Amino acid sequence: MAPYTLTYFAIKGRCSAMKIMLVDQGQQWKENLVTFDDWKKGDIKKCCLFGQLPKFEDGDLVLFQSNAMLRHLGRKHGAYGKNDCEAALIDMMNDGVEDLRQKYIKMIYQEYETGKEAYIKDLPNHLSKFEAFMAKNKSGFLVGDKISFADYNLFDLLLNHKVLSPTCLDTFPTLKAFVDTLSARPKIKALLESDDFKKLPINGNGKQ
Repeated sequence: MAPYTLTYFAIKGRCSAMKIMLVDQGQQWKENLVTFDDWKKGDIKKCCLFGQLPKFEDGDLVLFQSNAMLRHLGRKHGAYGKNDCEAALIDMMNDGVEDLRQKYIKMIYQEYETGKEAYIKDLPNHLSKFEAFMAKNKSGFLVGDKISFADYNLFDLLLNHKVLSPTCLDTFPTLKAFVDTLSARPKIKALLESDDFKKLPINGNGKQ
């Protein structure tokens, strides 16, 4: 029996980073897919603490909020740094990833037609922060010499941005190498190339 259960829509969205992390860590999970029609009925939403998905179950533990899920998995699977200082830096960088993800989500769902061009133009100002931080670390990861949940989260978000703007990493050699390296990790490569994963839209409105 799979140790974890994910309940979410049939999109990549907020679950993609988690799936990438789980598969790379050799973990299995069960998926409960929710259709948008069922979600609109309201019954499932009422059962969600903050009125949103995904929902994550680890035995009796039930979590909402995708970053809390990533942190939980980081603690359980040795992907949260080797000491408190590394953990704090990982939290900091993951918060930075979340900031950029929120900007991306706002553009996708609210400003795609009117704001996409300006978003792409401004993107280097955001990516440069991650490039500089990772380049300084020299390990190929954000913090320390081991992959963390923040790396998986950043990787997922960069994949989304490569779809939005295929050349966005061309001037960021460290980030480009990071994406290429993680994409080539055997379990991640298999997931990204699987039909079940490829058929999922990135976002719920079909925009990408």
